[in-house]
Amino acid sequence: MKRFQSLSEVRNELAAGTTSCRQLVEYYLGNIERQQHLNAFLEVWADEARAQADAVDAKLAAGTAGPLAGMVIGIKDVLAYAGHSLQSSSLMLDGFKSLFTGTAVQRLLDADAILIGRQNCDEFAMGGSNETSYFGPARNAADPDRVPGGSSGGSAVAVQADMCLASIGSDTGGSVRQPAAFCGVIGLKPTYSRISRYGLVAFASSFDQIGPITRSVQDAALLLEVMAGADGMDSTASQREVPAYSQQLAPAPHYRIGYIADAINSEGLNPEIKDALENQLEILRGQGHVVEAVDFPYLDFMIPTYYILTTAEASSNLGRFDGVKYGYRAPDATDLESLYKKSRAQGFGAEVQRRILLGTFVLSANYYDAYYTKAQRVRRLIKEKTDELLRQYDFLVLPTTPTTAFKIGEKLDPVSMYLADIFTVQASLAGVPAISVPVGEDAVGLPIGLQVMAGAFREAELLAFASLLTEEVLA
Repeated sequence: MKRFQSLSEVRNELAAGTTSCRQLVEYYLGNIERQQHLNAFLEVWADEARAQADAVDAKLAAGTAGPLAGMVIGIKDVLAYAGHSLQSSSLMLDGFKSLFTGTAVQRLLDADAILIGRQNCDEFAMGGSNETSYFGPARNAADPDRVPGGSSGGSAVAVQADMCLASIGSDTGGSVRQPAAFCGVIGLKPTYSRISRYGLVAFASSFDQIGPITRSVQDAALLLEVMAGADGMDSTASQREVPAYSQQLAPAPHYRIGYIADAINSEGLNPEIKDALENQLEILRGQGHVVEAVDFPYLDFMIPTYYILTTAEASSNLGRFDGVKYGYRAPDATDLESLYKKSRAQGFGAEVQRRILLGTFVLSANYYDAYYTKAQRVRRLIKEKTDELLRQYDFLVLPTTPTTAFKIGEKLDPVSMYLADIFTVQASLAGVPAISVPVGEDAVGLPIGLQVMAGAFREAELLAFASLLTEEVLA
């Protein structure tokens, strides 16, 4: 069976009778089996996927199939699916099975998507390389000695290596976009609140957002269309009407595009990524679009602001994992206090412990105003400046990552790992949508990603522009 690039290709073959959903599932199961060394999947629901495929084939024959019929999807191990393991790639949730299905996952099922398994990620979505997973790192299919990015690393690899047509990840500070860039696929972070967070294990609640990883912009648009919308189970989910994103992908003839000069001229930016980005900007100029450099004075403040706020929220959110109600319980505890201490010390990995400690510190009485309150003020400045620029320009363009995929074990220093998020956290701090699209490869064949931001709830325009960019790449 050939490698499909989009659901529309799949549906054409399903309509022609040259394949079936059952055959698709068997194809992807075979690919997963052959590429176990990439460690993308933690659990494969083979029998369930076959049963779902048979049911969808029957619906297709009856003409009653939903919009995602024929799409085989993997979900990141932070999304609740009733009766299925949910571990956040952590020992802390060892043996835990979800008691309910999250809204986004339920909407996928209702649209006749076929779920094939849960995917490896950084522990509790905390990491930028997939190396903090209790189950070991996922590996980049372009070079298995390199990371796939994180935290949705397994999700990106699964799409990259053709183990499923699409994956659903989560993005707190770049966790969909960065692995998409490292793996040469498309990763979309919607506007904060566009997709319900009900059923998503919380890392930093004012940042977390579910997003798709795909091989085509059209599929990203369709998945957003299915998952987005108001939800009575999540009071923060937007009440705005959901546009038909997949029907609005025709780009406008002219755009105003800004690029952050300090980002392109950053000392830490890989020269090949800079060249790829500048080449893309020249192509856009040649097409008649206005392309201008813009000043963004807060670039150096974004990483500290992001990590102060997200660790504070993580410290609060992860307080529920105490060894009492569910998940891992220390076997050598002697009393209640030692149960708490030992369960958390043994159940959480080093990076999660580091972030809990940092968050507890910045929330402590003596340092709350010096760190947390100040970071909230800086976040407001970042948001206001970003919104101002996005009123002047249709889009802001910048690299997704400062480098291409690095080797496993290369960035053991936490600060150097955190700095890898420098270009993705802006959209997260501002709450605006952003997408990473592939724009070629470096000299050794590692993918390069370009990131585009748009104004809040302007996903339709963002996706249309992304389709223009990917057409250029394909051309």
